[in-house]
Amino acid sequence: MRRILLIIVVVAALAATGWAARAATQTTPIPAARPPTGSATTGGDTLVAQLAAGRLATNLHAARADGYQIITRMIPDMGWHFLNPEIQGFDVTKPPILVYERHRRSWQLAAFEWVFPTKPASPPLAGATYGSFPAACHYRDGTFVAARVQELCPKRSPQTGARFNFWHPDLVTLHVWLWYPNPAGLYHGTNPLIRPFNHG
Repeated sequence: MRRILLIIVVVAALAATGWAARAATQTTPIPAARPPTGSATTGGDTLVAQLAAGRLATNLHAARADGYQIITRMIPDMGWHFLNPEIQGFDVTKPPILVYERHRRSWQLAAFEWVFPTKPASPPLAGATYGSFPAACHYRDGTFVAARVQELCPKRSPQTGARFNFWHPDLVTLHVWLWYPNPAGLYHGTNPLIRPFNHG
């Protein structure tokens, strides 16, 4: 009997330890963050720190391995867009769309992006401003054409012949420019400093 009680106590202790370890390593979506004020932090969590953490694992090779796929080629003053269709909801460290700049064979992360079917009732990030993207047919090589309904999407890209990938309705967009300062604003849809990459 004493041996059975000892086993139960050990199992319970191991279970509690395992639960604590899991709780310490699990991440939960970060709620809407306030913009940083100065260098002071509350518990080490600021928008800057959260975005920096998200940027650490977002080189293009790693992003593709994580399920991001091309959805647009270079959009002037913006970049090449890569979408992970598995990411849902809003997490400031894990955006569904990554925006990259390309110079020859080099790629640099420039911005995070989220899209919404309608403008959020309250901004997911304090002070956020929005852009828009019209309804469009997207193809597997990143080409796209505007189309108000999916039935109007050609089965192949008119530019390249690539196969159809998906269609979306009009969208509200939210960019957060991380790597390049944006004189138009942190959340602006385009960035004039990206212009040198428009033909890169």
